[in-house]
Amino acid sequence: MRYDNGGDLLVAVLRELGIDTVFGIVSVHNLPLVEAVDRELRFVPVRHEASAVNAADAYGRARGTIGCALTSTGTGAGNAAGSLIEALSAGTSVLHITGQVESEFLGSGRGFIHETKDQLGMLTAVSAHAATVRSAGEAGRVLREAARAALTAPGGPASVEWPIDLQYAAQTDTPVEYVPPPVPRPDDSELDTAARLLATARRPVIWAGGGAGRARAELAGLLAATGAGLLTSNSGRGSVPEDHSQVIGNFATTPAARALLADADVLLTVGTHFRSNETADYTLELPAAHIQIDLDAAALGRVYPVRGALQGDAAAVLAELLPHARAAEPAWTNRVAAVRAEVRATLHDSIGPQAAICDAIRAALPRRAVVARDVTIPSSSWGNRLLEMYDPRDNVFPRGGGIGQGLGMGIGAALARPEDPAVVLAGDGGLAVHLGELLTLAQERPRLTLLVFNDGGYGVLRNMQDRYSERRSGVDLVTPDFEQLAGACGLPYLRISAAGDARPLIAEAVASDGPTLVEVDLAALGPMKNPFTPPVRIPGLSPAQ
Repeated sequence: MRYDNGGDLLVAVLRELGIDTVFGIVSVHNLPLVEAVDRELRFVPVRHEASAVNAADAYGRARGTIGCALTSTGTGAGNAAGSLIEALSAGTSVLHITGQVESEFLGSGRGFIHETKDQLGMLTAVSAHAATVRSAGEAGRVLREAARAALTAPGGPASVEWPIDLQYAAQTDTPVEYVPPPVPRPDDSELDTAARLLATARRPVIWAGGGAGRARAELAGLLAATGAGLLTSNSGRGSVPEDHSQVIGNFATTPAARALLADADVLLTVGTHFRSNETADYTLELPAAHIQIDLDAAALGRVYPVRGALQGDAAAVLAELLPHARAAEPAWTNRVAAVRAEVRATLHDSIGPQAAICDAIRAALPRRAVVARDVTIPSSSWGNRLLEMYDPRDNVFPRGGGIGQGLGMGIGAALARPEDPAVVLAGDGGLAVHLGELLTLAQERPRLTLLVFNDGGYGVLRNMQDRYSERRSGVDLVTPDFEQLAGACGLPYLRISAAGDARPLIAEAVASDGPTLVEVDLAALGPMKNPFTPPVRIPGLSPAQ
């Protein structure tokens, strides 16, 4: 098929992928692409390339598919790199298309405008897949190969650089039938070992990571058959709805969950990579009888020893194990429910007045709603644990831990699912990283409630310094007047200064058809009972908590 230019070809490929919204910044080196997308689909002009990738990333997460970001070459592509690292860390599917200088000057090093040294090498370092369009006749193939790489587990961003002269050129596209690679299946002997272990389990625990999101029915079936307790990583939240009586959740390092793991006779882990912050820097002890399922062979036994190492698709492997499951001791399932209640009650009590915010968010949101979170104390302490999730697609957060990505993610997720309300939890420090996206929020007007927790700086690091140091360094920041800032952007504004404000004001914001900025004045609201510090080890001072 023939297309007048690369923009028309890109629109055709995006439609094949089910993408109706693209995030980016227009440039002289991507103009044909932006013009075609804006004419035929929806182009969202974010204010920074990093936000374009964050928004595309969250768009894909919220739909369970893939998102697309358009950036310029050189500095523009470099600006996108940090958010590509996030998508790579999370294994999320992003098609990142960046411009490139004219093909005759590519790699010449003569200082052509927007040129950078070895852009493809940079993109290769921060992407799961990277490629260059080298002729107008191959652009369709390059784009589709990139999208397939992004969508093929374990996933990640795929970057394509496209010289501007080849974007303007007429395109010849010949789609080729795609034959997906075979999905690995566990070795029979490993599967037999795992089946025997599971059949003997009377005090089982299951741990679900991000890889469990595509095996929800099978995981729920295994819980029903065994009566096991379900722990999750942050990424695995919602793989079974968190109001299920057997779902303990993202509480593995709490004393009650550690005691449960110590008494468990079998642990089955599904698609989790045991991140340092979720294992207390790997000091968390797991049962010796450990069955691990992961599509990535390198993940098996990488962090904790295993007796049954099962490489394969989580849904398929769980389906093979399910006939071997046996019911746990009744007292064990009762204990699981008690641990679930205990860890939640303990955290709810420890966060003091912020518990009212958590309760109000869940009360205001319908069961299906996006909750996007930046890296900030409310997210790290209770948003990632206590605020219930019922579907993995609703659980949007920077898995790599980078600050400042929450608003861009929230915008992308909200535009992916305009029928559902979205909430963003951000701190004043993180929001300032990409403050310009408030203008994107005002311009696009998604159904999004932005909760800004204002403590005048980087609260997590401030707490660490207050606990371990004699002075503060770099953590106290000038904070804008958020009411005036919202007014300047044309955004409705509300302020929570007491626990009693939370329910009516959050309900008002969530009920709105458009965006609302809600400032949570933490100085007025009052402190947590226990100041939050992250679970990281400081050599010579303390063990990880």
